[in-house]
Amino acid sequence: MEFKGRNGEFFWLTKIDNTVAENFGQKNESYLNILWNPFNDTNVTVDNVVYSLKKNEIMFLTELHAIESSTIEVLNSIQFNRQFYCLDNHDSEIGCKGILFFGTSQVPTIFLNEENDAAIALLWKVFQNELKASDELQGEMLQMLLKRFLILCTRIFKEQNKVRHVEETKMDIIRNFSFLVEVHYKSKHTVAEYAALMNKPAKSLTNLFSSHISKTPLQIIQERIVLEAKRMLLNTEITIKEITFELGFEDMPSFSRFFKNKIGISPKGYRDNNGVVNPIEK
Repeated sequence: MEFKGRNGEFFWLTKIDNTVAENFGQKNESYLNILWNPFNDTNVTVDNVVYSLKKNEIMFLTELHAIESSTIEVLNSIQFNRQFYCLDNHDSEIGCKGILFFGTSQVPTIFLNEENDAAIALLWKVFQNELKASDELQGEMLQMLLKRFLILCTRIFKEQNKVRHVEETKMDIIRNFSFLVEVHYKSKHTVAEYAALMNKPAKSLTNLFSSHISKTPLQIIQERIVLEAKRMLLNTEITIKEITFELGFEDMPSFSRFFKNKIGISPKGYRDNNGVVNPIEK
């Protein structure tokens, strides 16, 4: 079941099984994805990493995550593009720069207890009923329902991950840094460069991150670069030399040193092994 707006807005609600997995694989490169598993425990392969998605768990993915659809058995899925929801909510904790879609190098998941599972199941039914409508209010109603869905999931995530209460201005700084990394990671590799964009001292950014989240600003930058390098090595035929310059490195040796330091294997070895890293090599 899907909704298409006049300005490219798109919302898709479906039960994924073998009959729709191929189409799902084609869609997920352009849309944010929410995968809800009300069925049996299953595996989901994201960026060549196999994740166990247990019954009553929900996974949140951005359009930058590569999903191997052939490994999906049965899941419920919500997909939407940024035109549908994120333009009016880009600064919100529940928007596309919020907690659930905070970083593309991570795969946030939540577990639903009995009460939350019932609430999500009810919302799913309301989504289905609304998608059967065809009036001029359908898009607005679906956006309201999605917002309610994300508010509930954000609350669960914060509770289960013991996210500290942070002043709004500080959370804005953290989210904005992550957003800037998404925009500039191919050309800017240092905390100082992002600090300059934000008109803040690099040291204050580092201190802020150490106080409120488990990763440093530099780790977020480097993880994003590594993630893109992996995708390009495995999903394209671009040469390693081209990848080197595409990701902003001056020469292949510097890129190879960086990649091997983070992954434990050279870019060529990673590509030749189809992304499988021998633990001994690490």
